[in-house]
Amino acid sequence: MDRGTEESNGGTPRSVELPAPTASPIVLAFGVTLLFGGLATTALITAIGAVLSVAGLVGWMRDVFPEQATERVPVVPETIRFTSSRREIERVTAAPELVRANLPVEFYPISAGIRGGLWGGAAMAVLAAAYGVVTGHGVWYPINLLAAVFFPGMATASTAEIAAFNGPALAAATGIHLFASLLVGVVYGAMSPMLPRRPILLGGLVAPLLWTGLLHSTLAWINPVLASRIDWRWFVLSQIGFGVVTGLVVSRRQRVATAQPMPFLARAGIEATGLEHKTPEKGTGT
Repeated sequence: MDRGTEESNGGTPRSVELPAPTASPIVLAFGVTLLFGGLATTALITAIGAVLSVAGLVGWMRDVFPEQATERVPVVPETIRFTSSRREIERVTAAPELVRANLPVEFYPISAGIRGGLWGGAAMAVLAAAYGVVTGHGVWYPINLLAAVFFPGMATASTAEIAAFNGPALAAATGIHLFASLLVGVVYGAMSPMLPRRPILLGGLVAPLLWTGLLHSTLAWINPVLASRIDWRWFVLSQIGFGVVTGLVVSRRQRVATAQPMPFLARAGIEATGLEHKTPEKGTGT
């Protein structure tokens, strides 16, 4: 019989001899860490590390020499039962005729997002003009604020000067607004596969939150004049109007089918059984 085990009368081991647990290696490692850490701190840390290193090394050697310290662990018999379970493959309800489907099966094209961005930009321009009328600054006030990034002199201009008509500022603001609307429309079209069935939710909630959060953190560097005078409540309202109109325009466009993988036998034109998924007829009988 092995000295490391004790067997009962039935031949089943009652206990197993294992190495005894010890904390000496951890104490030694901690001591070495303090030993070198004291080089960058104080001599006291080095002294403590030296004491712990010696204590850990001596304790570790005593656990190993002249014989390894061991302890007996009782053996508890356990009945092992092997079970297996098999599940049938469930087809995705979105594409029951496909074995492996690329989801979403249909999505709105990026061109729909671009068109929606242009219409959303028009709606946002109307809301911005309404903000100028409601606040009493006039319709040119938000336009000049948007174009202030190209006109450093507006940083010291008064509210009345910013609210006055400015032809170059109108041209610059129109270009900025068109470019931003197209850019957001492209991003919207690229994000449409994430929520293919909820274009209005994506445009009216998700996209405005992302765009507002991005501008809120970077507007002070992009356009300091606009950042100091912007009304974030009206800005969020304009973004929601932009997104809702964009979502309505996109939802009216026809969806594009996603390219789906085909089995090799079908692509090669070889006739084989099992390529078509047939739904069993219900309600038939004799």
